[in-house]
Amino acid sequence: MTLPDSRVLHFLAFLVSMGLIGGSLTLQHVVGLEPCPLCISQRIVVISITLVVLIAAIHNPQTKGKRNYGRIVFVLGLFGIGLAVRQLYLQSLPVDQAPACMPGLDYLVEVLPLTELITVMFSGTGDCAEVQWSFLGLTIPGWTLVCFICYSIFGLLEMVRKHHLYK
Repeated sequence: MTLPDSRVLHFLAFLVSMGLIGGSLTLQHVVGLEPCPLCISQRIVVISITLVVLIAAIHNPQTKGKRNYGRIVFVLGLFGIGLAVRQLYLQSLPVDQAPACMPGLDYLVEVLPLTELITVMFSGTGDCAEVQWSFLGLTIPGWTLVCFICYSIFGLLEMVRKHHLYK
């Protein structure tokens, strides 16, 4: 069995990414779930992956370029895995051990220096420990973990598979 051309796979990854972004915006603006700092950080990673796979689909590079795009997707996927695992860890803590909730992100952007804001964004707050939604037994970070694992596998496959020139 041969895999489809990388351009097709990158375009499919782009469509999946757009679905994830659309789903997160629907949960926020239609359902009314406010994203926590870790959720926003995971969105940033998904948006980054979206841009990379779109550029790769448009660019349609040769073997070395396909491997480079694969490396970028792989690394971004690993970074997303780390963020999702951190949030799942926070959600698993007993209420009395979860970090304190903080003011809204808009306020934090106004008052915190950039380095502290980045630390809060990537380490999470008490808001990140709250389970607001689940589907088939998985919370939002559980589903993003599954997606980031898939992105990482996709990136890894693009790095190691033999790319044939299609004419």
